[in-house]
Amino acid sequence: MFSPLTGRSVIVTGASKGIGRGIALRFGQAGCPVLVVSRNEMEARAVVDEILAAGGEARAFAADVTQPAQMEAMAAAALAAFGHLDILCANAGIFPAAKLGAMTAADFDAVIGTNLKGTFLAVSACLPAMKAQRFGRIILTSSITGPVTGFPGWSHYAASKAGQLGFMRTAAIELATSGITVNAVLPGNILTEGLTAMGADYIRQMEASVPMRRIGTVADVANAALFFASIEAGYITGQSLVIDGGQILPESLAALDP
Repeated sequence: MFSPLTGRSVIVTGASKGIGRGIALRFGQAGCPVLVVSRNEMEARAVVDEILAAGGEARAFAADVTQPAQMEAMAAAALAAFGHLDILCANAGIFPAAKLGAMTAADFDAVIGTNLKGTFLAVSACLPAMKAQRFGRIILTSSITGPVTGFPGWSHYAASKAGQLGFMRTAAIELATSGITVNAVLPGNILTEGLTAMGADYIRQMEASVPMRRIGTVADVANAALFFASIEAGYITGQSLVIDGGQILPESLAALDP
C-alpha cells in the first residue's frame, strides 16, 4: 500500500491534451492540487474543469516552456496557489515529422527547444522552491523513440528524447543531496490525439508490433509517473521506466508469429 500523495502540489507542462492531460487528471484523482500548464489557456481550463468535476483541486496557467521568464512565472504561480511546489512533470513536447534532407535548421531547433531546452527551463524554474524545502520529485516524459528505437521523420524528436535522459542522469546526481529525485517515463505507442491523427493503418501496424497486441493508454503512463512521485520511490533517481506493452522486446516481427 502506497502512502497517499494528498496535498502534494504538482505542475504538469503540456497538460492540455494527450499524455499530459492524463497525468494531470491522475494526480488530481490522487488528491494533489495541480497546476495545468499549456500554451493555450482555454484548453488548460478545460482540463482544470475535469479535475474539479472529479472533486480535485487545480488551476490553469498559460506558458511556453521555451521561454525562461514564463517558466519562472509558472513556478511562482504554483507557489502562490498552493504554498509549496513538490512535483514537476515536465511533459511538454512536440513531434512534427520531417525527414533528413527536408528538415530545416528551424525545424530542428523548434523540437530541441521545446522538448529538451523546455525540460531544462521547467526544471530550473522549480529548483529554488524544491531545494528550500529539501523535497522534490521531477518526472520527465521521454519516449522509447530516441533512447531505444528510431522512426523515419523523427530524428530531431529522437535526439531530444535521448537528450532528456542524459540531462536526467546528471541532474539526478546534482540534486540527490537536496532531497530531489529525477526520473523519466518512456512511453511507447500511446492512444492520444497525435497517434489517432496518424491513421487507422498506423495504429493497426503498431498493435501488431506490440506483444500485448494493444496500444497503451494515457493512464498507463500516468500511473508510472504517480509511482515516481510517491514517497516509496524516494530512493529511486536517475532511472527510466519503459511503458510500451513489450514493444521493444522482439528482435523482429517473426518473434510475434504464433
